[in-house]
Amino acid sequence: MAFDGFVTHGIVAELCDILIDGKIDKIHQPEKDELTVSVRTREGLFRMVISAATSNPRLHLTQKSRENPITAPLFCMILRKHLAGGKIKRITQQGFDRVIRIDIECYTEMGDLTEKSLVVEIMGRHSNIILIQNDNKIIDSIKHIDFTTSAVRQVLPGLLYELPPAQDKSNPSAAGKAQLCEKLEATPGDMLLDKFLLSEFVGMSPLMAREIVHRFTGNAKAFISDIDADKFAGHTVEFIKNFLAHPFGGCVALDSDTGKPVAFSCVELLQYSGLGKIKKCESLSEAVETFFAERDLHDRLTQKSAGTLKVINNNLERCEKKITLHTENIKKAEDRDKYKIFGDLLTANLYQLPANAEKVTLQNYYSENLEDIEIPLKPELSPSKNAQRYYKLFAKAKATEEHSKRQLEEAIEEKAYLETVLDSVNRASSYTDISEIRDELAEQGYISSGNPKKKKAQKKSAPIKFISSDGYTILVGRNNKQNDELTIRTAYSTDMWLHTKNIPGSHTLIRTGGTGEVPDNTLVEAAIIAAYYSKAQKATGVAVDYTLVKNIRKPNGSKPGFVIYETNYTVYVTPDEMLVEKLRVEE
Repeated sequence: MAFDGFVTHGIVAELCDILIDGKIDKIHQPEKDELTVSVRTREGLFRMVISAATSNPRLHLTQKSRENPITAPLFCMILRKHLAGGKIKRITQQGFDRVIRIDIECYTEMGDLTEKSLVVEIMGRHSNIILIQNDNKIIDSIKHIDFTTSAVRQVLPGLLYELPPAQDKSNPSAAGKAQLCEKLEATPGDMLLDKFLLSEFVGMSPLMAREIVHRFTGNAKAFISDIDADKFAGHTVEFIKNFLAHPFGGCVALDSDTGKPVAFSCVELLQYSGLGKIKKCESLSEAVETFFAERDLHDRLTQKSAGTLKVINNNLERCEKKITLHTENIKKAEDRDKYKIFGDLLTANLYQLPANAEKVTLQNYYSENLEDIEIPLKPELSPSKNAQRYYKLFAKAKATEEHSKRQLEEAIEEKAYLETVLDSVNRASSYTDISEIRDELAEQGYISSGNPKKKKAQKKSAPIKFISSDGYTILVGRNNKQNDELTIRTAYSTDMWLHTKNIPGSHTLIRTGGTGEVPDNTLVEAAIIAAYYSKAQKATGVAVDYTLVKNIRKPNGSKPGFVIYETNYTVYVTPDEMLVEKLRVEE
């Protein structure tokens, strides 16, 4: 993780410039391990994100608002009680580690002025947010750590707060050239330089270590034996001094193909030159948020959708079993006609059938060649009972086949529907998307709808909107219910409708303004968008059907998102994420 001691130093400097003497206005806890704290200063209102999430712990300023629970969690209520209205006096980094202490001047219940501190420990799965009194006693923490979790250090209300155990490493801010050179010369030459820096300095991330090495050698990977120890020691010390004296701000390295963030730092990432685009941000907070926003949302949505995915996958597995079972039953029933032939031949020859026989050979007058056929018999049954037995087997096989065909068709349709729901979950981009999909599953009887009286009314999400290069509006449904709304209720008969051919995906609509005509370029762009918002997002040469909305029909009683059409054309495209993002309109 790139949120190292250097980034922590930069964030602290940034927060000090903006928030010192600011008053804490509001405190929210949108997630079990995340806080948002609003601070009012003379320059305006600023919002901090403080996260102790296992995968994405961080602290930075943000301009984005988050959806908060109706009832605030206990830790949030405690923070409001102790810190609301308090004034931020100091923000400090503990040593050069990823521990930030925010000292807040506030009043006790008795009206006495005191100081309390919010300590943020950004340490992967050990991350925590801890509220302590001025005597260093813990009031509470967002994560309680008892002796069963850690025998070294407990974090519980009432205990004295202790810093995380110190590492046997040097503080970069106190680095000296002579001492560093001496350690380099005493280290085996086959050790990588970035590994040496990691083992030497506290708060040093692999990314920062590689950057220091890259700036000296032009290569992020170099061995101690490859360099002059004295010169490299001087280079490293100078790099750190320059960083401490002249904070760079922040930058994000973007993948050259997808444009997605791959790294961020508080120094310019020259190691990515030529490998991707380097985006310089106005602040370090902006760089941190740019990098973590998509990753954190993905992790949160994965957690939120886990139960929904389990329901969908369990029902898909059930459908697969039904399809296999009924396919086998239909195959077994294929030779059911032989039972009727056996019955007819036995009935026609009752007068010459011996009693108690186990089998009989008769001429098959149903065959063109009139060859003999051997018919197994049950000796305990009379000839006429044996004939009746074969008629019953024929009727049973016929009924089984008819039943299995109906069940097979239903199972195939249900599987196709569940695959569209699964595709919607995999492409969900917000909690609202997941909630709407769960509502859809509840309406279809796959999950419990809960108590409708306690259910909070929520605002419906809008279709995803795009503007083509020719200026045409393109709308994309987020889930099956929205697909129905978009195609059946919102669209005009003259709008153009698109959907991936025989592949789960979103309904896509081009507004034609009543003309029913679309430029070829817009049609191709809409097809690319339709392919991107489908299960074929990573495929090439995806077939996308298109037709006017007047040719679309939804059968009565059909599943959400299911429509039929006959008059259509097909275009083949390859999904393009960069084009999709370029045409998308944020609302």
